[in-house]
Amino acid sequence: MKKILLLGSGELGKEFVIAAKRAGQYVIACDRYDNAPAMQVADEREIFSMLDGEALTAVVNRHKPDIIVPEIEAIRTERLFDFEKQGIQVVPSARAVNYTMNRRAIRDLAAKELGLRTAKYFYAKTFDEFKAAADEIGFPCVVKPLMSSSGHGQSYVHNDDELEQAFKDAMEGSRGDVKEVIIEEFIDFDSEFTLLTVTQRNGPTLFCPPIGHVQKGGDYRESWQPYRISDEALAKAQHIADEVTKALTGAGIWGVEFFLTKQGDVIFSELSPRPHDTGMVTLGHTTNLSEFELHFRAVMGLPIAGIHLEHAGASAVVLAKEDSDCQPEFNLIDALKEDHTRVRIFGKPDQHVNRRMGVVLCYGETDADIDALRDKAKRLAATVIK
Repeated sequence: MKKILLLGSGELGKEFVIAAKRAGQYVIACDRYDNAPAMQVADEREIFSMLDGEALTAVVNRHKPDIIVPEIEAIRTERLFDFEKQGIQVVPSARAVNYTMNRRAIRDLAAKELGLRTAKYFYAKTFDEFKAAADEIGFPCVVKPLMSSSGHGQSYVHNDDELEQAFKDAMEGSRGDVKEVIIEEFIDFDSEFTLLTVTQRNGPTLFCPPIGHVQKGGDYRESWQPYRISDEALAKAQHIADEVTKALTGAGIWGVEFFLTKQGDVIFSELSPRPHDTGMVTLGHTTNLSEFELHFRAVMGLPIAGIHLEHAGASAVVLAKEDSDCQPEFNLIDALKEDHTRVRIFGKPDQHVNRRMGVVLCYGETDADIDALRDKAKRLAATVIK
C-alpha cells in the first residue's frame, strides 16, 4: 500500500481518490477549504493554502507520503523539487508541474524550445505593456492570467474600449501570487479538442480517442468522445503531445488541448499534467478505462494493456443558479428516467452562479450520433437543478 498526498480536492481529485481506494491505497486529500469533494472519499484531510510553502512542507513532513499528486495550479511548485530530492514521487514530475502551472513556461517550451506552432503571444505586467501587446497582435485577441484554472480571468477582447476591463479581470482572476497576463492572437478555429495522453514509467506513451469540447469563458461546459478528425490531423496531434510530454518528463495522464482550424491545421493550445475537465466524459463508459483509472495506473507503474473506445459519449455540466452557502436541491429523477445516462454530483459544499456542481453523461454504440448524444446530455443537465 502506498500513501498518496493529493494537492487539490475538487471533482477531478475525487475521482482519482476513488480509483486509488479501489486499489487499496491510502490517500490524504488537501485543499484550502473543508469538506471538498475528494476529502469526502479520502482517508484523511488537510486544510491549508498550498501557496504557503511552510504549511505545505509541514504537511509533507507530518504524513511522509510515498507519492504527491498535484491536482490544482495554486501550489508553491518550487517546493516539489525538494520533495522529489527526498525520494518522494511527484506526479508526473516536479519539472512538469512547475512548467505547466504557469502559462509562460509551457508556452515558451512549446514555441521556443520545441518549435511547435502556437498562437502569437505576449506577456504583460502593466496596462501599458498590455496595451502595446494588443496593438501588436490586433483584434480580436484572447487575454488570460498566467496562472489560473477553469477559465478564471479569461476574456475575448474585440476593441480598445474592452482592454482595461480585460486586464483588470485577468489580474483579479489570477490564481496564486503571479500577477502577469498573457495576451494571445485569436485563432479562427473550427473547433477545439483534447488529446488525453498517458506517459508510463515502463511502457510506451498511449493516447485516448480525441475528445471534442465546448468552453464558455475558458471554462468547460460540454465534451464528447470520439471527436472525429482526419488520420493526418490525429497523427500530428499525437506527435505534438508526445514531444511536449517527453520534454516535461514523468508518468501520468496529461490533458493536451489543440485548436483545429478551418483549413485542417492542428495548433497546440495548452497542457495540464493531470486529469482534464473535458475527460470527465470517460466516466460514461466511453473508454475501457476512465481517465482517472488511467492516471492511477500510470502513477503506480501498473500495466495498461490498451485504451479502447467502447461507447460514444457526451458530457454536459450541471451549473449552480445562485449564490448560497449550501448545496442546491438536486433532482435526479428526470435524468435517470432515460437509458444510457449517468449523473455524477460532485459534492461541493456551497455554490455560486455557474459553479460546476455535477455532470450528466450519456452514451451509446461507438457509431452513435454524437450530436444527438450532446443534445441529450445538455437537455438532461438542465433538469438536475431546478
